[in-house]
Amino acid sequence: MPEGLRLPFDLDIHTAVQTTLVIVGVLIVLFVWRGIVAIRNAQRLRFFRMRRDRMMRGWRLLIFAIILIPIAYLLNRRVEPLIYSYFPPTATVTLTPTITLTPTISLTPTISLTPTITLTPLVSNTPTITPTPYVPDTVEARFDSTITPNPDSVFSTLTFTDGLDALYRPLKEGTIFQNPIDHMYAVFSYDGMIRGSQWTALWYRNGELVHFETLPWNGDTGGLGYTDWQPRPEEWLPGLYEVQIFVGLTWKVSGTFTVEGEAPTPAPTDTPTKTPIPSRTPTLTRTPRPTGTPTPPRPTRPPYISPTPTLSRTPWPTSNATPTLKPTPWPTLTRTPVTPTITAQPTRTRTPTPAS
Repeated sequence: MPEGLRLPFDLDIHTAVQTTLVIVGVLIVLFVWRGIVAIRNAQRLRFFRMRRDRMMRGWRLLIFAIILIPIAYLLNRRVEPLIYSYFPPTATVTLTPTITLTPTISLTPTISLTPTITLTPLVSNTPTITPTPYVPDTVEARFDSTITPNPDSVFSTLTFTDGLDALYRPLKEGTIFQNPIDHMYAVFSYDGMIRGSQWTALWYRNGELVHFETLPWNGDTGGLGYTDWQPRPEEWLPGLYEVQIFVGLTWKVSGTFTVEGEAPTPAPTDTPTKTPIPSRTPTLTRTPRPTGTPTPPRPTRPPYISPTPTLSRTPWPTSNATPTLKPTPWPTLTRTPVTPTITAQPTRTRTPTPAS
């Protein structure tokens, strides 16, 4: 509790708010009861002025009771978070009680029997030594703060949850969580921190470091804080998880929680198959053959057409005399060259026939 709100008796903010809420509730009940009684008594009075005053007093008490109802609601819901926003809570150091052993009187036997056979246990239970948490060298190498941390800073017990509200308070606390899990928080209250000093949070699964965060402190000297981890859902393997908080190299607090159930299997993705590029096969280049000199074509002779002799007839002489027979010379054959003509064949034209 801040020094400015220190009360002469041991009373924290939460207890003060709850006490005020109880007082307001008692006043509401008292005003309602007194108002109803006043209204009933007013109806029995004979004088108008006294009856009116008594009625006004009763209704005034009922109105006060109605006004106190929303005040009680605000006290229960809003006042305590509002006070914490201005006066952050300080961590409460829990004292571990020590057990004091009371010595008992042991009776000494008068006759001691010497055993003949000494039994040697096959398995001896050797107590294991719990090592003090420390910061690994790989994480320490990431320190970048030059401010000396406060050795007297305190942290409360870690509270594990999978969700926070607007005031960084756990929505559902627990120590056993079932897969699938998306986001996990370790919430704590603190006091005596120095801004800029190095702090570290280590997350272990079955003794193996799986996640860490180390950075200069950027919060207030006291209040609520958290460390979180949000890997892929398939990385939340079942097992025992432990979170350790350090300020500088000094261990402050640790907490454990358990994850049960198998982690979800990631959906398979299509992996493109690389097709090997075929190697080029050398092709044989053909050497072109030498081209010869073309021989001019021989001239084609036109077909020989033998001339057809033309016979010319000599007409008979017409005379009244008696014809005298004279020898007629043979006709002279005259060779006339005939030039052949090539007649083009007629082109056939197809005439469309109308369909009947």
